[in-house]
Order: sequence, then C-alpha cells, then structure tokens
Amino acid sequence: MKPIGHARPGFPCWVSLAAPSLQAAQKFYTAVLGWTWRPTGVGEEFRTALFGGAPVAGVGALASSLRSATAWTPFFAVEDADATAARIHERGGTVGVGPLPFGPGRRAALAADRDGAVFGFWAGEALPGWPSGPDGAPAWLELRTRDAFAAALFYGEVFGWASPESSCSVEYENDEVIVREAGRKLAVVHGGSVEQAPDPEVRPRWYVHFRVPDVTAAVAAARAAGGTVALAPTASPAGRQAILRDPDGGLFTVTAA
Repeated sequence: MKPIGHARPGFPCWVSLAAPSLQAAQKFYTAVLGWTWRPTGVGEEFRTALFGGAPVAGVGALASSLRSATAWTPFFAVEDADATAARIHERGGTVGVGPLPFGPGRRAALAADRDGAVFGFWAGEALPGWPSGPDGAPAWLELRTRDAFAAALFYGEVFGWASPESSCSVEYENDEVIVREAGRKLAVVHGGSVEQAPDPEVRPRWYVHFRVPDVTAAVAAARAAGGTVALAPTASPAGRQAILRDPDGGLFTVTAA
C-alpha cells in the first residue's frame, strides 16, 4: 500500500471498519460485496479491501482490550490535523483519539460531532484510486442525524465545505443537505423535514453506501453469510437500496449501481 498525493481538503478520503475478528469480517464482505484483500503494511490485524483491483476500504481487528462497537467510519482529508481538532472542539464536538502519526507526514484522528456521530480526519498522503474506481467503490456517505441543518453547519465549518476556496457545493433537496463536487455527490446529511423539530429518537451515525449490481442479491448473500437486514430494500431518490448489518453489528448500505 503506497499512498500517493494529498486528498483535497474537506473531501472524503477513506472508510474503515473496526471489527472483533478480521478473518470473520473478510469472509462476510467477500461473500456480500465480492471484495479481495491485501496487507496494509501497518500490521497483521489490518487489511485493505479491493474491488476490481482498486482500494475500497480498510478493515482492522479491534484490540481485545477495547469494548467498542463494530462500526464503519468515514475519514475526511484535512490540511492541518491540529487546526481541525481545534475547530471541532470550538464547535462543540470531541476528538477521542489522536491526531496520531501514521507514517511520514501522515496523521489521523477519530472524532464525534455535537450529536455523537463518529467520523475521522486525515492529514497527509492519501491512498491512490479512492474514492473513484469501479462500481464496488463507496458511492457516497450519509449522515443520519437529528438536525440536518445544524449538522451541515458543523461539518461545513470544520471542513470548509462552503468556503470561497472550496470546490464543493452545498444544497438542500428533498429534506436533505447534499454536498457535491463537480456534480458528484460526496455526502448527504439527512434529518427531519425543515418544518420539524429535531427527532430525539434518531441515533446519529454515518452510513457508507456501497454500490452493488443487484440489491436483492446482496441482501440474500448477507443473510446467508450471517448478517441481518436493518432496512429492507426500498426505492429512494438515489435508487434502490437496503441497510444491512454484518454479523458483528456493523451497519452499511448497499445501493444499486
């Protein structure tokens, strides 16, 4: 794994899964999404998932001493990890881990927004071929939260989405805040309708959407591999999709390619 180039600040630059068992996670996601694997160079308990030879995601085993939930986490590129951490604190979020060094010139951290949704940020060189690539690469990221506008303001200020220097556009459509770059959807922030008060029942979290050629087939494969269906296949403005849960509880979304 040779990282090259710097991802554009504010853009998604990676997704990763922390799982109790690396081998079990590899078996499940190979069966459901057709991934193959290669070492990362940072230890035997970490692997890079590939689809069509292009990097899709990272999967690592949780340390036995950690009692953390299995979860997919998106990472966003930043120019300065320390400045980003300061902006998160200033806006009511928290930085739980890091920033920590990950090789020469690279630093990463895990944080949470004001409502508790966990995300990461990464400063330095990024992986080649991500997020563009074959249909198996992540389609986009989705934040389901209590108040879409408050969340969009938080992330917009932290990552500079709406700054004059940014190439991103932030728009409100169909009760969602959508972040695009050159017409390509990068992230969706979803809450209640504009007239509604924030929903206290929503547990804020980021979802990773993975493209699949057949949503129904992916659902069947997930069930056969020991996973469950959190949201049955349904039509949406973005196309047919379903929310799945791997055997360890990690939630992700499959979206029609």
